[in-house]
Amino acid sequence: MKKNSIKIVLLIFGLFLINFLSENLHTQFDLTKDKRYTLSKVTKNRLDKVENSLTVKVYLEGDFPAEFKRLQIETKQYLKQLHTRNKNISFRFVNPLGKEQKLIQQGLKPSRLSVREGAKISEAIIFPWATVIYKNKTKNVSLLSSSNAASQEEQLQSAIENLEFAFTDAIHKVTTNKRKNIAVLTGNGELDFIYLDGLLKTLSEYYHLEPFPLDSANVIPKKTLKLLTNFDLAIAAKPTKKFTENEKFTLDQFQANNRKMLWLIDTVIAENDSLMQTGKTLAFPRELNLTDLLFEYGVRIKHNLVKDMYSSTIKLANGNIGGKTQYKNYLWSYYPLVNPNSNHAITKNIPAVQLRFTSTIDTLKNNLKKTILLQSSPLSKPYGIPLEIKLNEINNRPTKADYNNGNQTLGVLLEGKFKSAYKNRIKPYDTPLFKEKSASNKMVIIADGDIIRNETFQGKPLDLGVDKWTGVKNGNKDFLLNTIHYLLDDNGLLQLRSKNISLQFLDKEKTYQERSFWQFLNIILPLFLLTVFGFGYTYYRKRKYGN
Repeated sequence: MKKNSIKIVLLIFGLFLINFLSENLHTQFDLTKDKRYTLSKVTKNRLDKVENSLTVKVYLEGDFPAEFKRLQIETKQYLKQLHTRNKNISFRFVNPLGKEQKLIQQGLKPSRLSVREGAKISEAIIFPWATVIYKNKTKNVSLLSSSNAASQEEQLQSAIENLEFAFTDAIHKVTTNKRKNIAVLTGNGELDFIYLDGLLKTLSEYYHLEPFPLDSANVIPKKTLKLLTNFDLAIAAKPTKKFTENEKFTLDQFQANNRKMLWLIDTVIAENDSLMQTGKTLAFPRELNLTDLLFEYGVRIKHNLVKDMYSSTIKLANGNIGGKTQYKNYLWSYYPLVNPNSNHAITKNIPAVQLRFTSTIDTLKNNLKKTILLQSSPLSKPYGIPLEIKLNEINNRPTKADYNNGNQTLGVLLEGKFKSAYKNRIKPYDTPLFKEKSASNKMVIIADGDIIRNETFQGKPLDLGVDKWTGVKNGNKDFLLNTIHYLLDDNGLLQLRSKNISLQFLDKEKTYQERSFWQFLNIILPLFLLTVFGFGYTYYRKRKYGN
């Protein structure tokens, strides 16, 4: 009796010990080839900064297509990893049924999905969103990638690949207080801020933004340079007026003092206003007085225009029905649609980028490393200017002679130690901040100012990259965000965004055709075998113990 009591006590103690260890000790072995269940160093660093309670609400509960059950499972698995790493992080899944209007008011837009079962296609509405709440900050997280996936399987693949980036990015935003500073240059005819809103609104979630009047360098040059060096990066968004020597020297020394530059430059005047009014326009050079400055950095933006067979569209009137003007989209070869270099962190896994009236870039030999980020398709050709552009070109059948010059460089990343363009020249003004060469630094130059320009509708800015006529979204915003993250050394987020995961999907057509066989194999056959075993076992026992 005493021995039995000891066994019972040991058993109870063992159960308590197992329960305690399972609650407090957690480990897993990630045997997947793509290491999908292993948190990156970047994510771990972000999680370690969560010092107070952080709650994640996920609106993936309820009935929705089977494919997206996979997204629910993967999301739950990932959030468990976050909780294991930091107990301050908790999560719960919420059924959006009955809360739809409230969620829409919070900016959580529903997604419509096509569900196919055999020959029948139905529609389902889900809310693929989560919200991250920390202290007094809330950040919405889209669980569906913005990429233009060709199928729901590809969309799901992209969504699962994007999980770590999406949540780590949101946690970074709600927990970070100190931000780097970005100057948006003004004073040289740059784009109005209404056309920059689509990018700047998102950038403001990561960085502190301010307009900076570079033309003040013509009046108070020393103070202007000193104030500008308080910023970590400057953006020149489609300047249209000549830069003075004071302004150029200020930017040169900004770069020499290890600050970053993003140049978005049009060297050709070719605008749509006269084209739409008269059906034609003349493209001619825009002189910005930057040639010598950029030449010293190993870059020359040419005065030409690229035509590309792989292009986006232009919307034109196409008749009148019932007193209403009808419009149609036509391919417009002056608007190249560029598939970015997939081998670099800036451009990996982003949709095609739309450019408008872009020029080519020549790279020159010097000590800087040059990486081509954007280039036209093999079926493209640069045309010299002046050049008359006519709308009726949309009716011309393309020939090989029109697009036979191969890939053209349209955007380039420069990395290394930048030599001052004023090293052996007379300086416009003296400054104690003068340096002949920078430490290791970065710069990006794009030969198109409109890459950053968002469209407007009824006087209000749209998100960057969204076509107001078709609703199609290109990769301009992703490209520029990645570029700025890279220039400001936020490379960890880029690595997460470029993460690749391999998923295996069922063949829907095959599973539908063979569903009866698999239903029989998984349901009827086990019951039949169990019944046979039961009768056989009963018969055996009767034979053995019947006498």
